[in-house]
Amino acid sequence: MYQYDHIDRDIVSTRVAEFRDQVARRVSGELTEEEFRPLRLMNGLYLQLHAYMLRVAVPYGMLSSDQMRKLARIARVYDRGYGHFTTRQNIQYNWPKLEETPDILAELAEVEMHAIQTSGNCIRNTTADQFAGATAEEIDDPRVWSEIIRQWSTFHPEFAFLPRKFKIAVTGAEKDRAAIKVHDIGIVIVKNEKGETGFQMWAGGGQGRTPMIAKLIRGFVAEGDLLSYLEAMLRVYNRHGRRDNKYKARIKILVHEIGADEYARQVDEEWERIRDGVLELPADEVRRIRAHFAEPPFEKLEARSGKLAAKQFEDRAFARWLKSNVKPHKKPGYAIANISLKPVGGIPGDATAEQMDVVADLADRYSFGELRVAHEQNLVLAHVKQDDLYDLWTVLGEHDLDTPNIGLLGDIIACPGLDYCSLANARSIPLSQAISERFGDLDRLHDIGEATLNISGCINACGHHHVANIGILGVDKKGVENYQITLGGRADEDAAVGKIVGRAFEADEAVDAIETIIETYVANRRDGERFIETFDRIGINPFKEALYGAA
Repeated sequence: MYQYDHIDRDIVSTRVAEFRDQVARRVSGELTEEEFRPLRLMNGLYLQLHAYMLRVAVPYGMLSSDQMRKLARIARVYDRGYGHFTTRQNIQYNWPKLEETPDILAELAEVEMHAIQTSGNCIRNTTADQFAGATAEEIDDPRVWSEIIRQWSTFHPEFAFLPRKFKIAVTGAEKDRAAIKVHDIGIVIVKNEKGETGFQMWAGGGQGRTPMIAKLIRGFVAEGDLLSYLEAMLRVYNRHGRRDNKYKARIKILVHEIGADEYARQVDEEWERIRDGVLELPADEVRRIRAHFAEPPFEKLEARSGKLAAKQFEDRAFARWLKSNVKPHKKPGYAIANISLKPVGGIPGDATAEQMDVVADLADRYSFGELRVAHEQNLVLAHVKQDDLYDLWTVLGEHDLDTPNIGLLGDIIACPGLDYCSLANARSIPLSQAISERFGDLDRLHDIGEATLNISGCINACGHHHVANIGILGVDKKGVENYQITLGGRADEDAAVGKIVGRAFEADEAVDAIETIIETYVANRRDGERFIETFDRIGINPFKEALYGAA
């Protein structure tokens, strides 16, 4: 994984010192909260419903075991013993004391971590496929290009005060696990007709109160032109993006209003002016960064482990975990192991300090000392020998980390909701726990099969409800928490925004409504059909009738 150079270290240490002074002035009263607000936001510090919240960057979702141990220590020493992994592949601490936040940032700097650009109207943490470098599906490793984007975007003077926050995602595989089409800019690594590697560039995706799927802006950008083309895309947005209305400030509104063709024309025009200048990406620099993501020392193994086959036959619970949580690896004899942070009745994305320490130890023992955060709020050990999977699973089970629900209905994405967030209209966590418990029977869960369910506590859609097969949005109806349901969304390569089924449900009705939706799916599915496939075939009306009765 990437190691800081002296520039990175100087940037982070200088920022920590600056923020320590700013916090001291806030605590002393020299700065008001209004004056302090833009300063704290530049350092990932939010003021939520009950306390400050610190969001720590995890670039492209990649962590070393030492970094995970540091995150565990911060949870134990400065918070309430846990952290919350987010859909941006970051981690949030919900209860830090203001006066201790500079100490947290100083400790993060010891392991090459920070909270820079995790907030504010700037280019946020670039996200990527959590299987990067491990899956045989990818054309190239998206971490290499995500790191290049990180270096280009950090403290970029022209884009420090954009019309609105800006999010970029990169995938190197045809199977999109990075949800690139619901980002401001989505990048897909592709090959052209000459066999050269380059990038498809998408723009204008996003969720919130106006959900939109990104439009293809250019089918192929050469490797050396990546930064100049990104710069051109950002310049057009920075020039024309709405600053008078925050609800119309995202690039999705600009692309929608002027049209994707016109946006692409303006980007190409700007690109012609800058593409042959200092933004041309040197091949030597790409090679230098690529070297940081070299393959670990894989052993030469048999394609299929005899030990794995035996254990799978002997232990039904292990076999079930293998089916849902373990994915194929590009190297014979290895596997990708997903660790669910969604135990039955648990809070999606939360991990205790003890669990973080355990996962760090498991990464050292079984996955070359590195791990990943998935945008679904789970963790990944990307390089596990098949021979080691049973032992890994056994240890995970001792710490409530072995729930076999990846990609299933219990793998719920949920924002913190009204339990923490001052913007929320309704609670997300209790509803996610109730749904998880209702569908807690693992046999039933696996019979239902692949289905995504996401919950947002407000229209800002931090829980990505718009692009879930079953989406739930918390709304306020005269002071009462209600939940609106959408169906048919998806965040993959065939991304789509879900359709609203009908009137919202009160909190005590919502779980039964999900039960009705699942029963309707099961009654209508054909052999092997996933939820989204059944929905696409039969449409929304059978679900409406089941929920509300015939019109």
